[in-house]
Amino acid sequence: MDSIEYLTPDRVLLPFQFDAVKMLDEVKGMNLQDYIYYNVISLRAPAHLVDSSLPIPPPAEDYADGSWTDWMDTRELKQSTYLSEVVDFFKDKTKVTLVRLLRLAPGSVVKEHTDPTLALEEKKSVIRLTIPIQRDEGVSFFLNNQKVPLELGQCWYLRLTDPHRIDNIGSIERINLTIDMIPNDWVKSQIIQY
Repeated sequence: MDSIEYLTPDRVLLPFQFDAVKMLDEVKGMNLQDYIYYNVISLRAPAHLVDSSLPIPPPAEDYADGSWTDWMDTRELKQSTYLSEVVDFFKDKTKVTLVRLLRLAPGSVVKEHTDPTLALEEKKSVIRLTIPIQRDEGVSFFLNNQKVPLELGQCWYLRLTDPHRIDNIGSIERINLTIDMIPNDWVKSQIIQY
């Protein structure tokens, strides 16, 4: 994938603060299933996966920027007033593609890896914003072998094309809201100014 030269750090705390308590209350209201290790709940997904009456999109040359399909809010997001407000805040400013709740069980780790298309520096791609909803002091997120001080309700841009890993040696599950979006001029201005 072609890259663009930006002078951005690998992590940027954005000037948006969201109410983690309200988000967690709505997550708990979803009556989610028990799981082992790692669990993903889609809140916004390819339209044909949300509504099976819609046709499957044709094959695309490149899937990285999300333009290969239409995107729809899932039932879980539509039933969650505050989570919808958070997502709509970004939908009002740019095209939002994939939105998910990422759950990591206590005592679990996500081994170091990279996500090859999730960076502002990648042409024709999306970026991912991360908002922690639930964590305790036993959760650590490392990017380029340095801990990122993620706190509840904060909104972070993380250059996920770089090596990153997660350790949850805490006593509760870690829940993050992740929002993938097209990095238009507004998004870039929020990231590059910090």
